[in-house]
Amino acid sequence: MAVCTVHTTQLLNPTCSSIASFHKKQVLFCTYGSRATKRGGVIIQSHPSSPGVVICSAAGRGDTLVIGLAADSGCGKSTFMRRLTSVFGGAAEPPKGGNPDSNTLISDTTTVICLDDYHALDRTGRKGKGVSALDPRANDFDLMYEQVKALKEGKAVEKPIYNHVTGLLDPPELIVPPKILVIEGLHPMFDQRVRELLDFSIYLDISSEVKFAWKIQRDMAERGHSLESIKASIEARKPDFDAYIDPQKQYADAVIEVLPTQLIPDDNEGKVLRVRLIMKEGLKYFKPVYLFDEGSTISWIPCGRKLTCSYPGIKFFYGPDTYFGHEVFVLEMDGQFDRLAELIYVESHLSNISTKFYGEVTQQMLKHSDFPGSNNGTGLFQTIIGLKIRDLWEQIVATKTGAPLEAAKA
Repeated sequence: MAVCTVHTTQLLNPTCSSIASFHKKQVLFCTYGSRATKRGGVIIQSHPSSPGVVICSAAGRGDTLVIGLAADSGCGKSTFMRRLTSVFGGAAEPPKGGNPDSNTLISDTTTVICLDDYHALDRTGRKGKGVSALDPRANDFDLMYEQVKALKEGKAVEKPIYNHVTGLLDPPELIVPPKILVIEGLHPMFDQRVRELLDFSIYLDISSEVKFAWKIQRDMAERGHSLESIKASIEARKPDFDAYIDPQKQYADAVIEVLPTQLIPDDNEGKVLRVRLIMKEGLKYFKPVYLFDEGSTISWIPCGRKLTCSYPGIKFFYGPDTYFGHEVFVLEMDGQFDRLAELIYVESHLSNISTKFYGEVTQQMLKHSDFPGSNNGTGLFQTIIGLKIRDLWEQIVATKTGAPLEAAKA
């Protein structure tokens, strides 16, 4: 076990400060035994009996919030992460001075880990064994569990890196416990041990029709792929997706479901979307968002003098439902905004959105108006979930410190 001491100094590496959330005049020294290395202001010494784990008492006292985000490839996880980290402030960037092919993103408050880094087999190994990256046999769930658990307990880890360019497993990188750890990828809720470590979980559920339309738009227009190759790629992944990825949505605390619009008959372009935010009822620290009147069933077409809507318009729905045997509330938006600033009118009719001031949802959406989905329910609901996670974090901190929640939000 490492021995960590906090020393006061004026010379602090700013990277260490942002990652480990130390006081501005503190530097963390972690000592193991024989051979030491220094990374971003944190001195690590390896230990043969406990490789890859360092106890850092100042960085984390077991109060790291762990969020799980599950989705298939190409379903908007990266955009969601950018919206989430923006809510907490500070841009998410790869670890400074590390592997340029790192998949990790670090901001002032959050660290986002891509679960592709826990592939047990590289690209050649998967091909040789005839398994896809979606197959559990291609992933090291034991290491995933051990390292997520360690980070949640305030221990730094040496996490592997899966290089998407070469398809190889690169040397590991140091991950220090953040305030909020997000694990995103194909399998954050697949392993029960990992699932039980999550404080909140989200599933991005993109319907097969929309996924196909998106892939055609991206791969044909941007990458020059043929329609036949795109269909073949989707069909090749489908059995493993259905077996290993899709079932995870039953465990999610919130599901963002993206479907074809019902406002245009027989639409198959995937440009106008119907998006449903499915929220479990009865969760600690989480109150479902509602429209107008909590618990009622509401159908609302807001287009009029306060909201500009060209064809096919916008329609909202809110009401109770059941989802995999769980009591849930569903907030739905079908259609898209013509003028994003007018979202403030819709926002004023939503409650439990965990904003700190009037119009914060609209402000966040306008700030990232160039992000995919900013004119429809995908961006709106991703932003709201980001605000709910911030509120979740603040409630947990307030509970642990005994401080009033209002003070924690100030």
